[in-house]
Amino acid sequence: MLFISLEGIDGSGKTTISKMIKDNLSQKGFKVLLTREPGGETFAEDIRQMILDKKNIITPWTETLLYIAARKQHLDKVVIPALKAGTIVICDRFMDSTSAYQGYARNVGMAEIDEVQNIVLGSTKPDLTIFFDITPKEAHIRLLKRKRKPDRLESEDSVFHEAVYEGYQILISENTDRIKVVNSRKPINEVLQQVDFLINDALNERLSKND
Repeated sequence: MLFISLEGIDGSGKTTISKMIKDNLSQKGFKVLLTREPGGETFAEDIRQMILDKKNIITPWTETLLYIAARKQHLDKVVIPALKAGTIVICDRFMDSTSAYQGYARNVGMAEIDEVQNIVLGSTKPDLTIFFDITPKEAHIRLLKRKRKPDRLESEDSVFHEAVYEGYQILISENTDRIKVVNSRKPINEVLQQVDFLINDALNERLSKND
């Protein structure tokens, strides 16, 4: 049906909004699947635990390949079957996270990761990607208010998170047709309105093509 990915740095608010998006679409009568990466499937969730566990010391390329392996499992077992069944799939993070976090911030190389992901993902890529825009400094303040302990990626220093943000800006500039930006500094109801507008636009375009 429609494949939507949500992207942003840690603390951008995308996970909170994702649940509201699902509820809104369900109320309109759509079949909706809300999932996440890394994870979203039993084996992929096991990989998630390995990646995010602070006791693990993982090299950049190993980290990259673990993310992509979890993504492939998730795609084959969850995302593709749901799309074939006419479901709207909303995924909290997808391929752009790997490009920004590992490709740019870890210096693995965005072009190299693109090459690998093009092979692994094939033609199944998001129809719409929504980037929740907030500065790393503002996001850090939000993260400090959380009661849970930060995971291995969240615990990286400010230089790393600034680099992740820069990586996302490059992706946005190179994929203007697919990646749309919302201002996630605004109150949550205003952020949701921005997201709803983008999703409705994408749905109308999809439905018009099917007529």
